[in-house]
Amino acid sequence: MSQGSTTATEAVHSVGCSAVEETVDHEVLRPAPGREPSGAPSAYGETGRLLDRVFGRNDITVLRHEVLQHLDRRLLGDRLDGFVLAVNEVITNVVLHAGGSGRLVLTRTADTVWCTVTDSGPGIPERFRRPPAVPAAFEDGGRGIWLAYQLCDEVTMATGPIGTTIGLRVDLPGRHTSSDLVNGATSGT
Repeated sequence: MSQGSTTATEAVHSVGCSAVEETVDHEVLRPAPGREPSGAPSAYGETGRLLDRVFGRNDITVLRHEVLQHLDRRLLGDRLDGFVLAVNEVITNVVLHAGGSGRLVLTRTADTVWCTVTDSGPGIPERFRRPPAVPAAFEDGGRGIWLAYQLCDEVTMATGPIGTTIGLRVDLPGRHTSSDLVNGATSGT
């Protein structure tokens, strides 16, 4: 990283008897190559990009409102609130479990809305990588990813020891997606 970079955040943390200097380069928070969600504009071209923002611990509420502001209730109907809730759950997980900061990219295609959230955390544990069962009433955690699967038409995940990218897709009502055509859906709404 160059010395004049304005995208890096530096912080000093005390760990035991030593001070640890930490530099976070927010430009590296991006989807893994080849793992961008299908249906999203190629390389997130400006045509479909609604929002591209780095966020941290203090930005969850503001970011949730920004996502809501960039989406049209007339376009998504009653699915809007559920989609924003799913986004909120994923960004909260980043803040709580993946180092406290990430990047959100919100895009729209002709028939879908995609939200991709990327972090530089340690990766998602194996037990949370598959579509989860309904969490037990008094179980700690696990509801965020479960909610995302319930509220979105598709949830994608690329995770490993250097970070995670979660993709959330919701279809626009009355539009046929390419997966509808492959699966034989022909009736309109």
